[in-house]
Amino acid sequence: MKLYDDIRRFFLVNVLHHGLGVLSTFSDKNLIRTTYWMEKITKRDHYKRAIRSIRNLFEQNHPSFSVFKKVLRETNTHHRKRLVKAFFINQLLIGSNRRKAFSESPGGFYPPGLMVISPTMRCNLNCYGCYAGSYDKGNDLPIEVIDRVLNEGKELGMFFAVISGGEPFIRDDVVKLFERHKDVAFQVYTHGGLLDEKMIGRIIKAGNILPAISLEGFEEDTDRRRGKGHYKKIMNAMRLLKENGVLFGFSSTQTRENADIIASDAFVDHMVDMGCTIGWYFTYVPIGREPNLNLMPTPEQRDSLRRWVRHVRNTKPILVADFWNDGPVVGGCIAAGRKYLHINANGDIEPCVFCHFAEHNIKDTPLKVALNSKVFRFIRQTQEKNPNPLRPCMIIDHPEVFREAASMDGVYFTHDGADNVVTDISNFLDHYAADYAHFSEKAWREEYDHE
Repeated sequence: MKLYDDIRRFFLVNVLHHGLGVLSTFSDKNLIRTTYWMEKITKRDHYKRAIRSIRNLFEQNHPSFSVFKKVLRETNTHHRKRLVKAFFINQLLIGSNRRKAFSESPGGFYPPGLMVISPTMRCNLNCYGCYAGSYDKGNDLPIEVIDRVLNEGKELGMFFAVISGGEPFIRDDVVKLFERHKDVAFQVYTHGGLLDEKMIGRIIKAGNILPAISLEGFEEDTDRRRGKGHYKKIMNAMRLLKENGVLFGFSSTQTRENADIIASDAFVDHMVDMGCTIGWYFTYVPIGREPNLNLMPTPEQRDSLRRWVRHVRNTKPILVADFWNDGPVVGGCIAAGRKYLHINANGDIEPCVFCHFAEHNIKDTPLKVALNSKVFRFIRQTQEKNPNPLRPCMIIDHPEVFREAASMDGVYFTHDGADNVVTDISNFLDHYAADYAHFSEKAWREEYDHE
């Protein structure tokens, strides 16, 4: 029976892969039928349920269906085939089966679906409030180490990697790495200023890269943080990406100053018009370069963004995600190997890109050992006890968990000043968490299905 299942799955995967070019000509009805193929490939009940939910949305002509058709019909053919094969087939279908098999092996555990790697912390900008601004800029993660980690990840079923920094495209050899691992889907967070015609040509050739371009709103807010003229560079990069059929998105960090701008119809409609397929929202937290408590969005603003994202999903042809407020979607905090981890440019293996402490360094530690480390297991265990996924974060929702994890034997902070979370601003974070709890507890009780 197992041999039969494996043969059937192999057949279905190859049919789906080689049929991608034909899918763009399918009617809406036949596109919906392809979700039945995908459901047959995966072994995990969780993914089967997710595919059924997606099919239900498509049948209702939900805006997400428009995004799916855009990917099939308006994207560069090579780019579409590479990304769809790497993400939908390798990551979501084959990878999920491999992760499940590892979890059922002796001494196994369920691996995360993705990793975030920062190949460098160097950047040609000097943005205030940058979460990565205090890291040592003298260390780049050696390409052979990144190569090894990606291979170790694939063995565990991880075919999706997010590349952050610093500015990833400041390193010429990083794109060559993407080309080498063509079976992996890479989402790259970038400020967009280096995305000229030559770089976009390399992205098209690689085919498996989805840029997410950071901006703070419109021109005034973006240039205030990133430098005069930067917004125009971003708009030019988006224009080139759209004209060449490259899938890309935007990334915006909510602060007290721009909260109303990035959560507005005008901004999101503009991003859709520019060609964005996805959008990421983050919340400013006081870490990194020159932490500023006055930039943190108020609890009211954070709650407003939560409601705004739900509105966008139901009304606009773009896929949006909120790193803090999407706890109900992913079951709470995703850090510490539950669903992802961060490897910084020095090789330190951090629970999250915003939690700057580590127990191991990837240069001398296998990935699966680091994933099962003492501090990672502790953080995952505390996540399981959290009754409200609208309060997922151990920095701004449960700072007492951050303090306990950071004080464990063998754990170290990964740059000078990273300990400010447990020293200088500890009291502020405790009060902030309590204030936001009033909003999140009411919302969780009244707005979400707990069945």
